[in-house]
Amino acid sequence: MMETVLFVLYVALLAAMLAYPVSRWIWALAVGSLQRQYGRELSEAEVAAQRRRAWRLTAVICPAFSFLFNLSTIGWPL
Repeated sequence: MMETVLFVLYVALLAAMLAYPVSRWIWALAVGSLQRQYGRELSEAEVAAQRRRAWRLTAVICPAFSFLFNLSTIGWPL
């Protein structure tokens, strides 16, 4: 029981630690790509939309990565 709680805690902790940098990275890549594609600076509304999109992707990517990483390093709690 305690191993399962620690595993979940480690997954949540790693996901939380990675959320901000991953979100900023996804946002920077998306904004740069759109600016090159459009050939202009993006408006504030477009930048805000990309920021929301980055957080939604981060909410899926970080917990999944954290779970798989902890599973490979710690192993499945029995």
